[in-house]
Amino acid sequence: MLQSLSVALLATILIEYGVLILLRERRRSVLWASVGMNILTNVPLNLYLIQVDGSVLSVTIGELLVVLVETLCYYCVTKRLALSFVYSLLCNAISFFTGLLFQLLADFWL
Repeated sequence: MLQSLSVALLATILIEYGVLILLRERRRSVLWASVGMNILTNVPLNLYLIQVDGSVLSVTIGELLVVLVETLCYYCVTKRLALSFVYSLLCNAISFFTGLLFQLLADFWL
């Protein structure tokens, strides 16, 4: 379980960092905040999803809470609420759907 949590965390950090770079974010404070936020939100979210049924509702609630927490964290760094929300929503949506795609591909090939 520790290995799968570590892989999920590393993948999320890399994907979301990459999204910020693609969005032309260059401030180191924002990029490092992204790494820190993912360490603080990704593992608890995945542990929560392991403990509950993993239903669409559980995943949706968990992801919405992460978007909210990360929006607030980005806001602390950027001082721009709309930008913080866009960063949080895009980063989390892209990492979520990338993870979903990889899971579907793994299920198909394995």
